[in-house]
Amino acid sequence: MRIGILGTGNVARALAHGWSAAGHDVLLGSRRPGNRTDLGLPVVGLDEAAAHAEVLVNATPGTVSVDLLHSIGASALAGTLLIDVGVGLSDDFTELSHPNSSLGEQIQKAFPSTPVVKTLCTMDSTVMTAPESLAGPSTVFLSGDDDEAKRTTGRLLTDLGWPASSQLDIGGITTARGQEHFALLFMGIAVGLGAHAFNINVVTRPAVP
Repeated sequence: MRIGILGTGNVARALAHGWSAAGHDVLLGSRRPGNRTDLGLPVVGLDEAAAHAEVLVNATPGTVSVDLLHSIGASALAGTLLIDVGVGLSDDFTELSHPNSSLGEQIQKAFPSTPVVKTLCTMDSTVMTAPESLAGPSTVFLSGDDDEAKRTTGRLLTDLGWPASSQLDIGGITTARGQEHFALLFMGIAVGLGAHAFNINVVTRPAVP
């Protein structure tokens, strides 16, 4: 599958390596591709990454994501699955930029012809592509209004090492709020542990015979 990833930071690079290793054709998109030739990964302009993509991934800072996508244009994004892993945070990481909504919702509202799926934003980039490195199974969430888009996203998550048993569809794109708002708790847990390489697991009661 042809995947375009908007961004060149830790998250974008981790996902690019993970999906490339699984056999996908991945390009990173940057506003200044000429300055990002040292990554060991193919980097092109944003428009070229979007044009390349069967699936486009937003791995840009959540405070600039919508404007960046507008620079590409709604017509260029129409019909393309967009997987959003961004979270909008203040410069000091203490407040959300979408406290009464979510970045995922804002992207879906701005680009109604582009199916948006929110996922992978509840963990560090080192866990996104190596869930097996943790001590036990854990959960990755999916939010979105398009069922086929979520199924495609689920297959791409499987390629990163997330079995179907670890994937939890929590509903429409409005549920992206829960995923993004977890960022504040994530940072508290990271301080308590003194580490970022962790994840959460949804544990239920055993079925009653």
